[in-house]
Amino acid sequence: MQGKLILTDGKMYEGTSFGAPISNSGEIVFATGMTGYPQAFTDPSFSGQILILTYPLIGNYGVPSQQLWESDNLQIKGLIVSNYIDTPSHFQSKMTLASWLKKEKVPALEIKDTRALTQHLREKGVMLGKIIVNKDIPQYDPNKINLVAQVSTKKVTYETSVIANTVKQSHTQKIAALPTVARNDANKSKTIVIIDCGAKRNITRCFLKRGVQTITVPWDYDPFENKLNFDAIFISNGPGDPKMADKTIITIKKALANKIPTLGICLGNQLLALAAGGDTYKLKYGHRSQNQPCLLYGSDRCYITTQNHGFAIKEVPQEFEPWFINANDKTIEGIKHKKYPFMSVQFHPEAAPGPMDTEWIFDYFLERIT
Repeated sequence: MQGKLILTDGKMYEGTSFGAPISNSGEIVFATGMTGYPQAFTDPSFSGQILILTYPLIGNYGVPSQQLWESDNLQIKGLIVSNYIDTPSHFQSKMTLASWLKKEKVPALEIKDTRALTQHLREKGVMLGKIIVNKDIPQYDPNKINLVAQVSTKKVTYETSVIANTVKQSHTQKIAALPTVARNDANKSKTIVIIDCGAKRNITRCFLKRGVQTITVPWDYDPFENKLNFDAIFISNGPGDPKMADKTIITIKKALANKIPTLGICLGNQLLALAAGGDTYKLKYGHRSQNQPCLLYGSDRCYITTQNHGFAIKEVPQEFEPWFINANDKTIEGIKHKKYPFMSVQFHPEAAPGPMDTEWIFDYFLERIT
């Protein structure tokens, strides 16, 4: 079955359908990662978007079990690849990518040159578009709705770490060389509220394996009014314009006023900046890959990071300073308060997929919870 990708600027690309035989529309974005598509496709930060993958071979290792996904289902509105492989080979594979897409009603096209399409978006900027397979449909603009409200959890969830001693020992050995390590034993009494704006599962895993107790709450849930007992707040990643998550921003303002240790990741980085009086803006084509270089501010130290976002910090709040800077376009990749334990990063230290070079961010934060 043939299909078309049509952009709002009139560009059209013909291709072969291998996903669900339906049409869909959304914001067209691209990612340059080479691996990790099951984790990327289930990342809620991709909600409302049709994703173009520049790496030419997609589907070659199939789809793993749901335990390895970053949410319960596919988050993308559609998929564009150069070469789809329908004969996966991997010991963790449970189904083909095409089967998964059809099961969850997500259209996908195989087109000739995804890199030319990516170059077009780099020049013109991300834009709306639609995959047409069987019939034409109206354009859908995810930027006009509160995507965070759609992907956030609807309930409060408590989780306590249950880790075998062998795992604890392995983790301790792995991070023993770091100067800022929060040991599991020191974290047993710590409870962190995770504000779920579209959180990836590996974020919670990273806290739990460090012995921390977590309370995951909806984006508009106020832990102060509900009198939760906690030691710190974490603001998760998520989709869309951060300024639409107004209730989350109010909660963060309360946390800052009460000197509650606060850490944000991705969208959480932008939300912390807004709550503290800074500003954000939309990037021309965003950062979506597992190879974004970030410089530790004030040093020559560079980390390779996983990123998935279309907005960034425009103005650093007063009493904060830059923490990381993107080595490519010099955008702000993290901020840190000069006095209190308020900090955030634009990248994903929990990876999934991608390098784990910055997972020490979790330890750095936990050390600063008294």
